[in-house]
Amino acid sequence: MTEAIAVTLLTGFLGAGKTTLLNYFLRHHRGAPLAILENEFGGANIDGALIEGGEGVSVVELGNGCVCCSVRGEFATALSDLLDRRAQGEIAFERIIIEATGLADPGPIIQTFFVDERLREALRLDAVITLADCQHIGQQLDEHPVAAAQLGFADRILLSKCDRVDDATREAVVARLQQINHKAEILDVLHGECPSSLWLDLAAFTLSDELPVYRGLRIVRASGSVFAPLSGQARSWHDTITAHLLEGGLLDLKQIGAFMEQCIDQHGNDMLRYKGILAIAGEPRRLIVQGVHKVVGFDYGSPWGDQTPRSTLVIIGRHLPLANLRAEFAATEVDIKISLT
Repeated sequence: MTEAIAVTLLTGFLGAGKTTLLNYFLRHHRGAPLAILENEFGGANIDGALIEGGEGVSVVELGNGCVCCSVRGEFATALSDLLDRRAQGEIAFERIIIEATGLADPGPIIQTFFVDERLREALRLDAVITLADCQHIGQQLDEHPVAAAQLGFADRILLSKCDRVDDATREAVVARLQQINHKAEILDVLHGECPSSLWLDLAAFTLSDELPVYRGLRIVRASGSVFAPLSGQARSWHDTITAHLLEGGLLDLKQIGAFMEQCIDQHGNDMLRYKGILAIAGEPRRLIVQGVHKVVGFDYGSPWGDQTPRSTLVIIGRHLPLANLRAEFAATEVDIKISLT
């Protein structure tokens, strides 16, 4: 069976630095050939003309609108056409990078890779990388809901233009981003100079035993990376999209299954990304769950071994009845005293 082609989705509001990041990557790229799917809102694809393509790089432009709006049409068709051209020997690539317009909601784009049968088999969505302009992201979050959606779907956030703000502003921005999404590591990247190892081949959509929660900022510089933890920034903002952490012990399989089914059915449209590593009573292995809106996958991972089994579920969403969800999640826990009698 042919190995699926890795796809990276670059998102971020207008002016965040997606093209700058891409061009830095292309200037240093010496690996296998790749295709870049470039999208611009409107008929003239300005960003496509700015891409510094070279040998082994194929740039495919979508200029008729935002891919999230044409996800059932032009976007899916463009990916299928790209696969056809590859099969016919017209174009060579071993990786695809999609640069979405700054106005795109990543949700419909992501779902395309799981609901379209051909794309699901031929392509493997590796990760969603979101760029955020440290100088302007606060105002963008206040005025444009899609900016929060882009951050909520992110597997890694690259924070640009930090050199244009003071330390207090940067720390406040990092705190706000982590309230929206504490599942994504945040990297402070100067002028797009980010090693590809920090945003490619992350396997973020592969079910795994890892469920990190980040608290701080990794500063990426030529001399190396420095982790800068937050100093307790006060939170005075009220973003619609926030990250929620549900925790518990051993869970009853039927009850947690019913909880997840009800949660997805009632709130799936408002659950942007969610991942859990669950401890199931009577099961030595971790149960891993990962989903985007109403598209979800479950699988058993590695055994707990000597570790104490604990259940953790991270949900990044909007307008969620958090108190009810916490109570319902807690109700799926097994009563240890009863289970031992």
